[in-house]
Amino acid sequence: MKILYGVQGTGNGHLTRARSMARALANYDVQVDWLFSGRERADFFDMQAFGNFKCYQGMTLQTKKGKVNMAKTIAKSNLLQLYRDIKSLDMSQYDLVVSDFEPVSSWAARSQGVRSIGISHQNAFLYPIPKRANNLITDTFMRWFAPTDTPVGVHWHHFDQPLLPPIVEPSDIDNTVTENQILVYLPFADLDDILALLKPLTGYRFYVYHKLAEAKNMGHIQLCPFSRSGFQAHLHSSEGVISSSGFELPSEAIELGKKLLVEPVIGQMEQQSNALALQALGYATTAHRLSTEIIARWLESTRPRPTPYPDVSAALSRWIVKDKAQNLTSLSKSLWSKVPGVVDMPGEGISEQIQANLTGC
Repeated sequence: MKILYGVQGTGNGHLTRARSMARALANYDVQVDWLFSGRERADFFDMQAFGNFKCYQGMTLQTKKGKVNMAKTIAKSNLLQLYRDIKSLDMSQYDLVVSDFEPVSSWAARSQGVRSIGISHQNAFLYPIPKRANNLITDTFMRWFAPTDTPVGVHWHHFDQPLLPPIVEPSDIDNTVTENQILVYLPFADLDDILALLKPLTGYRFYVYHKLAEAKNMGHIQLCPFSRSGFQAHLHSSEGVISSSGFELPSEAIELGKKLLVEPVIGQMEQQSNALALQALGYATTAHRLSTEIIARWLESTRPRPTPYPDVSAALSRWIVKDKAQNLTSLSKSLWSKVPGVVDMPGEGISEQIQANLTGC
């Protein structure tokens, strides 16, 4: 079997999920070619797992000061180039396309009649799950940005749908916590705004990851350029994480038992909905707009217990290669039965406590 695996390169969470899937698929007699879009090739880092990957412009949302900037998004979106890339991508050599919310591979598969499977958090929003700030435009965008024959959604709870638990890359890094150490990853916020929030909190050590050329020590604040190994080391040794309400980093924090403070990107339905889910499930403190006071109160909170997830990438790879992507509901129930604290299985409803929390959020 020869697979083209397309990955949305806008957020590093998609890359983290792709690394885990690359590791799992390597256990089977399949050839996987990797395609990334939404980011300049030079801006990707730690890409050794993907070999000689393809890179396309794709399409991505643009942000400014933590808000979606639609004017900038439209200005930077070259739809004609996107169309050309889709038309020029030869799919004749592939038996299957797997897409993590990547439009070039998804639409090329659709136009050339190649079977496709979508594996992404965004696919969870194709189901009737808790959402915030959604409308006809956002629902249409989620359905048609990167459409596939078999969409598979991942989330922190099944919400009585055939969703899967998060795909978290297995790690052998020591999870011993350094007290008062906090990891900060707010890629859509201005660095100066982040520093203004953290400077008064001198009793803590903050490791701030941002788009930087080099590291810089600012007393109790350490600025760090993007590095997969460095980020993972600080994630494991920190007692808490301050981040936007994306999906992959909160998933890692939940599994490791880190306390979590999230600020959703304004105008981004997925992030607003993620914040709602995290709060309802008791996994995070959410803030519409971060302030030093909010951070200070959160810093005093206790750490939760770890929530170990099963090896979803291994199960998914087996499902794709051996089971021919049949019976998603059975796969969903099997995986959720291994997640601590999840009592009701898909098809059995949602607990009264979660329902009440969703109503109160």
